[in-house]
Amino acid sequence: TAPGPRSYTTLRDEAVKLFNSLQQLELERDPVPLMQGVLQTCLDLPPLVDEIYCQLVKQTTEPPAPGGQGDLHYWQLLTCMSCTFLPSPPVLRFLRFHLDRRVTESRFPTSEMAKYACFIREALGKTKGRECVPSLEEILVLMRRQEMICTVHCPGVPACSVAISSHTTAEEVRGRVARELVSRLGLSQSPNLFALYEQSRRREQPVGSATLLADVLTRFE
Repeated sequence: TAPGPRSYTTLRDEAVKLFNSLQQLELERDPVPLMQGVLQTCLDLPPLVDEIYCQLVKQTTEPPAPGGQGDLHYWQLLTCMSCTFLPSPPVLRFLRFHLDRRVTESRFPTSEMAKYACFIREALGKTKGRECVPSLEEILVLMRRQEMICTVHCPGVPACSVAISSHTTAEEVRGRVARELVSRLGLSQSPNLFALYEQSRRREQPVGSATLLADVLTRFE
């Protein structure tokens, strides 16, 4: 299930807990729940976002085993952070410098670390903030630097499968699905408009145009 409401102590204490979580992350066989917990704390306590970014930059600078499991877990969490939060401008500049250095570093030009750095650099240009932390499924997808498949159920025709990223809005998906429906149903001359709805056992409501589909999927989780 998605993380629920939490109780927190002081920012200093929570920063120490997050540091301990990062240390634990290095040895985790299944890092996804721990990553989601770190992201949830950052969502609930925004002042800690810069702290985590700085800690992750430190952990991915001259690691003892470049490309090892622990190193890749840090890069994977950094990937999830980049698709969820933007750091403050000074930390963002520091982070971009770190990413550029990793991409151009002659020792690891085609490494997984360089690929993550490229992905993160691109994501930072699109991230505007999230309502929810990434779902467990989204974290798994981000760890592989891939897209999620979102299924949109349409009346009268088979469901449409749409590939989405952490930055895809409902407006973008609605446009793709509408074009598919117009083609399937021969509605090129129809003046009808299309809308996306999210439906659960307890409610059905339209999805706002600027809503990130990834946030909708997290609520379903």
